[in-house]
Amino acid sequence: MSTKKTMMITPEVALIGRATPILPTQVHAVNGTLLSDDKPEGIEEIIIGMGCFWGAERLFWQQHGVYSTSVGYSGGFTPNPTYQEVCTGKTGHTEVVRVLFEPSEVSLKELLSLFWENHDPTQGMRQGNDTGTQYRSAIYASSNAQLEQAKLSKERYQEALSVQKIPHPITTEIALAGNYYFAEEYHQQYLAKNPNGYCGLAGTGICLPPE
Repeated sequence: MSTKKTMMITPEVALIGRATPILPTQVHAVNGTLLSDDKPEGIEEIIIGMGCFWGAERLFWQQHGVYSTSVGYSGGFTPNPTYQEVCTGKTGHTEVVRVLFEPSEVSLKELLSLFWENHDPTQGMRQGNDTGTQYRSAIYASSNAQLEQAKLSKERYQEALSVQKIPHPITTEIALAGNYYFAEEYHQQYLAKNPNGYCGLAGTGICLPPE
């Protein structure tokens, strides 16, 4: 693996991309919801990156109170990138899951617990054997309130890791959400369509402490 793929690029050298978005043409393969930029009234959104987005998406669509999920690319510079472009490390994006949820049925706190406990947020530009900037850990919040809650949860999880003598600090990128670009159709709900497909999720074995 080239070390260039583990170094974050700058906007000046990012791939140009394209004006035409990649939009899903089918409904969610598990729950039948429409995959679009729109979300129903009363539904909240958060975007998370936990390495390869296939297993991360399945983790969240299985949760009670999650209205819908989709996979895509965020945190970079290239507009409407393809998967092949993201894999080069020249778009700046990380693979993410867009989680739409009903806050009356599942809290952001519960979703953040799933996030921290089901991957290793200390690995920098990789997750397990998957190496490159596209696999970095990230939380992209849809509001300042979400952003603050995510930052506080990071502090609590860092304390828990420190107690367990985990030697590396959390490297998770936490910021307000920018552009979210849908991934190609075949990536959406990949593990529902390919039940024996690759899933790279692996946590630290350490739980997020209660508030």
